Amino acid sequence: MTSQRILIIGGGFSGMSAAIQLRKQGHAVDLVELDAGWRNYGAGISLGGATLRAFRQLGILDVFLAQGHAADGVRLCLPHGPQVAELPTPRLAGADVPGGGAILRPVLARILADATRASGADIRLGCTFTHFTQDDQGVDVEFTDGQRRRYDLVIGADGLYSKVREALLPQAPKPVYSGQAVWRAVLPRLPEIETATMWMGPQVKPGVNPVSKTEMYLFVTEPRPTNDHVDPASFVDRLRGLLEGFGAPALQAIRAQIDAQSQIVFRPLEGLLVPRPWSLGRIVLIGDTVHATTPHLASGACIGIEDALVLAEELELSTDDVPAALAAFEGRRWERCRMVVENSSRLGEIEIAGGDKEEHARIMRSSLMALAEQI
Repeated sequence: MTSQRILIIGGGFSGMSAAIQLRKQGHAVDLVELDAGWRNYGAGISLGGATLRAFRQLGILDVFLAQGHAADGVRLCLPHGPQVAELPTPRLAGADVPGGGAILRPVLARILADATRASGADIRLGCTFTHFTQDDQGVDVEFTDGQRRRYDLVIGADGLYSKVREALLPQAPKPVYSGQAVWRAVLPRLPEIETATMWMGPQVKPGVNPVSKTEMYLFVTEPRPTNDHVDPASFVDRLRGLLEGFGAPALQAIRAQIDAQSQIVFRPLEGLLVPRPWSLGRIVLIGDTVHATTPHLASGACIGIEDALVLAEELELSTDDVPAALAAFEGRRWERCRMVVENSSRLGEIEIAGGDKEEHARIMRSSLMALAEQI
């Protein structure tokens, strides 16, 4: 494909990844992000081998390994401590790279933002679109800063509550609350926490993952039948309370560390799977905009970043037929993204109900095998 003029709306993980990869191919890329501070909130994020493989393709793997943490396997433990299993994590990014890892969310956002700037993309912060119209040859876009520009392709990557999706596909489904919430916190790393470790409580599921040489992040899922507001002043006591019934010595040491400086984040878990098509004419939606998932497979960021890579590949393969490239993109992405969203949702349902642990394990195994496949 000859060089195209491309607009990306949204500066999250998938939008930044698209900018980086499309600039490698010589396209003229504009990226607009409504948040003038280009901030990314949150504690840590767990990443599987497929994500590390995508980092290698983007060119950020070495920086991630220097600033985050990578290790093999996921340890599964009983509530009182003994390890009963370990999930294997194939080395998908190469024999020299562990099969999984984790990093602080703001650190990963900074790595991607630095790479986006270095790519030469035209970045406008504190700006988004107000209106777009398209014809067979391009898309005219008006912006909140008063500018008007024309593009060969527009990519909507503005997240779960996307304004691009609302404008392009007004009948698309809305995000749905799952009945579960997740707590996250950043803590000093215990020496015995060398890789992702989880304790399998009946309904509450705590886990930790190292995010650097000195820090780890705690994640705890809990059933919450209704999506009610939780007062941040109660975060420390509530999070400590969720861990009270676990006798595992490491988990009790973690519980004792939780305080007001632990960067606690509480998030109700929502999901979204927009039926195809994900594009209309020369406008396409990627990432959480069309397939937001709960974190049970640690693959939400992964499939959004993969979207960016596959979209760039299909544009490169196309003979200047943008709609055909978008259709090919959707054809490659639909089943994989559907699997992650629906299987993650089912894992959450089993946890909420205290359901069949064999089914839970079977879904985990089959999902991880599917994620190991090439994109």
